Amino acid sequence: MADKLKVVVCRDLGPDVMPLLLNNPQLDVVVWPHNKVCERKWLLENAQGASGILVMLSEKVDDELLDTAGPKLRVVSTMSVGYEHADLKALLTRGVRFGYTPDVLTDAVADLSVMLALMAGRNAKETTEIVQTGQWPNFVWSPFAFCGPQLSTITTDPSASALTPTTRTAGFIGFGRIAQATLARLVPFGFARCLYTGNQRTPQDPAADAALAAKFGVREVRRVELAELARESDAVFVLAPGGAATYHIVDEAFLKGMKKTAVLVNTARGTLVDSDALAKALHEGWLYGAGIDVVEGEPNVGLDHPLVKAPRCIVLPHIGSATNETRLGMATLAAKNLLAGLLGQEMPAELSTSR
Repeated sequence: MADKLKVVVCRDLGPDVMPLLLNNPQLDVVVWPHNKVCERKWLLENAQGASGILVMLSEKVDDELLDTAGPKLRVVSTMSVGYEHADLKALLTRGVRFGYTPDVLTDAVADLSVMLALMAGRNAKETTEIVQTGQWPNFVWSPFAFCGPQLSTITTDPSASALTPTTRTAGFIGFGRIAQATLARLVPFGFARCLYTGNQRTPQDPAADAALAAKFGVREVRRVELAELARESDAVFVLAPGGAATYHIVDEAFLKGMKKTAVLVNTARGTLVDSDALAKALHEGWLYGAGIDVVEGEPNVGLDHPLVKAPRCIVLPHIGSATNETRLGMATLAAKNLLAGLLGQEMPAELSTSR
């Protein structure tokens, strides 16, 4: 019988997924035994001679790891849609295939994006703190206490005898699958316009924009420059990839250009938003509020972090994909990518390492 293929798994993927690997007679599976980030020393020790490695965002896939694994390594699979932790050139040089988990988390992140927009606009930070710190009995109600901008399009016109509709504009920095899924969720709230920014290397396509407007049932879908997006949007959703091209794309200039009643939501990568600039913007009222699921430098975000201390800013600990269904789908896809790469088959979701 041929030697088994050694596989290193950097986190237990649970009872629904691990049998895909553990019950495969062709594999010798080594699993990090703790429910915490895999220690680098353990990973390097066990990677020697491995044919496949399954990692999380927390594991750096670099020359050191690949050299330690050696020439038997065929595939690295990550349980994430992001791949900033992997050196794609180093993988390409060694001919190692790379799997990731796109699409699976689209709906979960879109749901959370809308939730954060609602929480930011309804001042969930200060209002929940009143309850959690026992201050509600001492709170003095007043007609406009804690009022913020309504996400849906019905507003009160003092000169009219009834509620009147207004038009809401959604702005997207990045307009891929998650952004479009978020737009679909905003349409029932009455959003009628969609502005977005795109890759400058990709030419504008008004016909495609018109087709999307028809698909989502909105009046307009249009690609614009950042300044116009900031100026016109009632809610800005940051959903572009990370990397040097988008580093601090939301900076002081962008934030100063936003509506004072607008909210900013970031469910993409923390590096896209300048945390100090956003905190300053919230303190000085350049925009109304922010909902943040990702923070630059995470998880090193303590009570003294400027966004944690900023008013009207909801900060969540990167839970965009944290639904049972989504995490199970991601874990399953990561395992299937690993198996296909080991056996020389087509991977369900392979990222080209020539990027």
